[in-house]
Amino acid sequence: MSTTPAISRFPIPTLDELPADLRERIVAVQEKAGFVPNVFLALAHRPDELRAFMAYHDALLLKDSGLSKGEREMIIVATSGANQCLYCVVAHGAILRVYEKKPLIADQLAVNYRKADITPRQRAMLDFAMKVCLHSNEVDGADYAALHAQGFSDEDVWDIAAITAFFGLSNRMANVIAMRPNDEFFLMGRLPRAKP
Repeated sequence: MSTTPAISRFPIPTLDELPADLRERIVAVQEKAGFVPNVFLALAHRPDELRAFMAYHDALLLKDSGLSKGEREMIIVATSGANQCLYCVVAHGAILRVYEKKPLIADQLAVNYRKADITPRQRAMLDFAMKVCLHSNEVDGADYAALHAQGFSDEDVWDIAAITAFFGLSNRMANVIAMRPNDEFFLMGRLPRAKP
């Protein structure tokens, strides 16, 4: 009997069972990261949905934007904390620590972004993201004005909202299927990398 905790409540396909395009994508991630993030394996339970998930993820996070890569991860970590999503806080917290080179930032944002070591611009961004996360029906012109005052464009506002909304879906699915973060994520970006 295995003592390794399950990464999902649902069956996990092996790489050999996956369609070639998904298998190639997962192997490429494994080669770059040194491990396969559990999200790929857990969501591969439904290959068509995994493809759609990855396409929207990439459209939001891999494009040129007025938001830095670190700022996009800040949105994910803060709103995932509000949604109590362990997987996304841990996995994206690791990515955030690496991008920002700040070992404390992810923990600060996940617990209370208002106390985090961030800029006024980033605070305004997260104020808006949290409103979208928790009270999107209350978004109005004053929210746009506050973001414009910090130099955000309307396209940036769309990006903040879209990232928040997409990870709202991700948080809920991760919670429902009990998706477990990879152990590797917990330590990433906390200590300086060892020199080869």
